Amino acid sequence: MKPVYIIAEAGVNHNGSHEMAFRLVDAAVQAGADAVKFQTFKAEKLVTKNSQKANYQKQSTGDESQFTMLKQLELAHDTHHKLAKYCRKNFIDFLSSAFDSKSLNFLVKDIGLSRLKIPSGEITNGPLLLEHALTGCDLILSTGMTTMSEVENALGVLAFGLMNSSNSHIEPSRAAFQDAYSSEEGRRLLKKKVTLLHCTTEYPAPIIEINLNAMLTMRSIFDLKVGYSDHSEGITIPTAATALGAIMIEKHFTLDRKLPGPDHKASLEPKELKSMVDAIRVVELALGNGKKEVTPSELNNQDIVRKSLVASREIKKGEIFDESNIEIKRPGTGVSPMLYWNYLGEKATKSLNPDQPL
Repeated sequence: MKPVYIIAEAGVNHNGSHEMAFRLVDAAVQAGADAVKFQTFKAEKLVTKNSQKANYQKQSTGDESQFTMLKQLELAHDTHHKLAKYCRKNFIDFLSSAFDSKSLNFLVKDIGLSRLKIPSGEITNGPLLLEHALTGCDLILSTGMTTMSEVENALGVLAFGLMNSSNSHIEPSRAAFQDAYSSEEGRRLLKKKVTLLHCTTEYPAPIIEINLNAMLTMRSIFDLKVGYSDHSEGITIPTAATALGAIMIEKHFTLDRKLPGPDHKASLEPKELKSMVDAIRVVELALGNGKKEVTPSELNNQDIVRKSLVASREIKKGEIFDESNIEIKRPGTGVSPMLYWNYLGEKATKSLNPDQPL
């Protein structure tokens, strides 16, 4: 089994600061994450000038518009290049989510990403889904705020795009997407290229609404790799998701939860991120290979704690074994108690003292 792939979601927790973005990479490396992920967008392409903010954003950033907030959180393309190079130097994967076509093209063509994360908010954005699939990259699809039918619709678009990544002769349409999703080739490519992340899109996510079992439902219905993108407080839920079979965990982190910005409050601080990574690695070891077998450490205890058939009193040679002269005691170095009924009615072949094994 491959280790769980842990994505430290820096997101926009750099607050637009070049220096803070690099410190976030350092924190992700020190925590032992497999990847650090940012967000790539141009505010002008992402929101209208008068777009409202979510309640959790209002609570942490005040009354400014969503456009104004996001404009301050953009990372320059030059910074992306430097971050990607810095990540390679520090042996951690650089990832980013693209929220518009130009940003997607930049990540694939300029940065050279081969794995793309599609955020929950874009799962109904058919054209952008299709553009992601046409890159031929591995895709991570987050499924917050969705129904199963919406996930299936999105997978149809991705299947169509993956099947036509080197050939665009077929016109996109709802019917074409459904045909691609239903086809053997489409299913094969989805299974090869796509990982679904269960997600509850609220910051922080209420425990009662997390519904980790939905991750298992998606795995069963769609027959795809599944993971979990976590917005809960603490590390309990992503650790539990690992135990349930998530192959990928994504978690927001920050240098300091008290910093101003939309996502800091629902993020882990560096020490907590490391604790989460460590907890996930422990759970991975505990999950094992799934075979029920005696372990090396158990072998040392087997004879000590199991039992054997022994004489409960003095038994003469030729005497008949019955319930009155046989009992079961430790250690387990003699005849197994599973053979108890075989001995009843048989003659003793030698004399036995009390507690002597049969």
